[in-house]
Amino acid sequence: MIFDSRSYKTLGGVSVSRSITEVKMDTALEDILFHLNSQRGGLLRSSYEYPGRYKRWAIGFVNPPLELSTQENAFKLIALNERGQVLLPLLLECLSNSSQLEQVTLDNNNIVGFVKATKRLFTEEERSKQPSAFTVVREMLHTFSSQEDEHLGLYGAFGYDLVFQFEPITQRLERPTDQRDLVLYLPDELIVVDYYQQSAFRLQYDFETADGNTKNLPRTGESIDYRGKHLLSNQTADHQVGEYAKKVESALDYFRRGDLFEVVPSQNFFEDYEDEPSKLFETLKDINPSPYGFIFNLGGEYLIGASPEMFVRVEGKRVETCPISGTISRGLDALDDAVQIRHLLNSHKDEAELTMCTDVDRNDKSRICEPGSVQVIGRRQIELYSHLIHTVDHVEGILRSQFDALDAFLSHTWAVTVTGAPKKAAIDFIEQHERSARRWYGGAVGYLNFNGNLNTGLILRTIRLKDCIAEVRVGATVLYDSIPQAEEQETITKAAALFETIRRVKQSSQKLDESSSIKSAKILPRAATGKRILLIDYEDSFVHTLANYIRQTGASVTTLRHGFSESLFDTERPDLVVLSPGPGRPSDFRVPQTVGALLHRKIPIFGVCLGLQSIVEAFDGELGVLDYPQHGKSSRIFVTDSNSVTFKNLPQSFTVGRYHSLFALPQRLPKELKVTAISDDDVIMGIEHQTLPIAAVQFHPESIMTLAGEVGLEIIKNVVRAYTQTKESLVIGRMALS
Repeated sequence: MIFDSRSYKTLGGVSVSRSITEVKMDTALEDILFHLNSQRGGLLRSSYEYPGRYKRWAIGFVNPPLELSTQENAFKLIALNERGQVLLPLLLECLSNSSQLEQVTLDNNNIVGFVKATKRLFTEEERSKQPSAFTVVREMLHTFSSQEDEHLGLYGAFGYDLVFQFEPITQRLERPTDQRDLVLYLPDELIVVDYYQQSAFRLQYDFETADGNTKNLPRTGESIDYRGKHLLSNQTADHQVGEYAKKVESALDYFRRGDLFEVVPSQNFFEDYEDEPSKLFETLKDINPSPYGFIFNLGGEYLIGASPEMFVRVEGKRVETCPISGTISRGLDALDDAVQIRHLLNSHKDEAELTMCTDVDRNDKSRICEPGSVQVIGRRQIELYSHLIHTVDHVEGILRSQFDALDAFLSHTWAVTVTGAPKKAAIDFIEQHERSARRWYGGAVGYLNFNGNLNTGLILRTIRLKDCIAEVRVGATVLYDSIPQAEEQETITKAAALFETIRRVKQSSQKLDESSSIKSAKILPRAATGKRILLIDYEDSFVHTLANYIRQTGASVTTLRHGFSESLFDTERPDLVVLSPGPGRPSDFRVPQTVGALLHRKIPIFGVCLGLQSIVEAFDGELGVLDYPQHGKSSRIFVTDSNSVTFKNLPQSFTVGRYHSLFALPQRLPKELKVTAISDDDVIMGIEHQTLPIAAVQFHPESIMTLAGEVGLEIIKNVVRAYTQTKESLVIGRMALS
């Protein structure tokens, strides 16, 4: 972004003067957030990056001079201060001259009027041109149109009920009397943050018309008590447990008949909240960074959200959308995430969900885009958020010459990802089966720039706050393959980040510590502090990771390459010796002889992979060769000895990483050794001596494949704790050393 101070004239004859002041980036948004608690305005902030799709930015304002709101076919344009009053006469003239509006009057610093009903038949291609609340928006965009500025525009929220201005569907749900379908602000002072250039600016605008000039007039606004009427919610949800699942079941009949392909029913949750709205925004940003984070004060009604989904973005003639469908919960850690991602990508049900959404989205663009220009440029791409993993498509098109950004916006109203398909049938199902009007849910927030660009995100993952009651509405995409209980659980999971936000703010009025994207390391109990462990390296590529694991028990670890004199055991006197993995056979490194030397000195032993094979041979056992080498392969293993030292307090079954071709032959296992675990292909995975402190595993506890649930660390902890606490007396039985 390159900013400068300049003056220009808009298409509607408004003279605009813009001044630029650089501000400190670190504190640029603090005043905006503080004032949004009690003054009208908004803040849009992207805290999520995805190459070619999203980057980090922020733009905010308070005390705008004008507010446009609509309710069904009525509109009101309010001058919120003296600066807004300067603009009303010109806008009154423009709106009065529109053939699609009627009864346009100026009443006590408000312009009010109605959208004129029409009997004219509009083609589907002309859908966005018919009379609607957006007629007023279009007139304002025309009046202030200019290519001289990229930020001045209309900012705010678009409600779900706007769709009924284009779709003749019977409204069966009662609408609250205070519901507004659209609230847009025209700000005259913006704070813009560019995180790539590490800079922030204050843009101030003055307007001059034939009726006056805003220069030197104060930028003021009404002070609002964010607690409003200070009410208490009388319910926690508009569905009882299990009722949403029944709603899903009812939709299955529609799918069977072919009346619907998919639908997105929602349910609403409620919680009391008395603290500042800005705290919710800041906490939600930390918990759930997203490409469309926002807080709007709509005059005592607040929208605070972290939406993951672009609705429509237009830059020049290029139109973009990013439909999201296909959802699974985040894993416990990065490895568990990978498992979840695999499940999601392998789900035919989730693939079908997104496919239908994108097909409908392509149809929406085809109405207003150049033939052949509608392309899917990203398919089933993964986006990760705090509680959920989504699959996302990325679709683009090029607007035809007779259409603009507002046409693109209206052509997609509303996204199939929040309604269903076919759209009209899905909207009708929602109207018949949901418990209450959606208000803002499924609509959009964002801005329409006067230079013709537009950027909007769907209103999802959003808290609506009014009169100290927080509402959270969530939905799930339902199709014939849906499992009703799973869809109900998905809605609860989606709501979790928002209720976590509310509860965190409730628990503390102090500023939360900054969240870290790196999870804190989980430090194991220092069970072996002061203990000395010798790790013998048999030319393995993972020995230092194994040493790292052992050090996390508190022990002091020394790693030595094999081939040293056995007298070192006498000088070092380790509490435990670990035999590392390695290539080849145990005899290549004379490991069985090393085992004998350790037994002679009564030093406990733990073997990994090659170490297990060495212990088996030291006690006169035999090894075999696998038909298919297990190098970098994962396997499920099963604990077979409930009294095992190695697998104490671990699950009976878990996944491990294997790197071996040799294995202990079970029929030739010495009687001194017992099997403690086997793999799903019946290979010995763990052994322990019947009486001596000797144990081994055939798999690699330090492998990334053994990381899930931290079982690898737990194995190391178990062995180190058991074998270093006391020096047991080693009784040497009969054995043959090779």
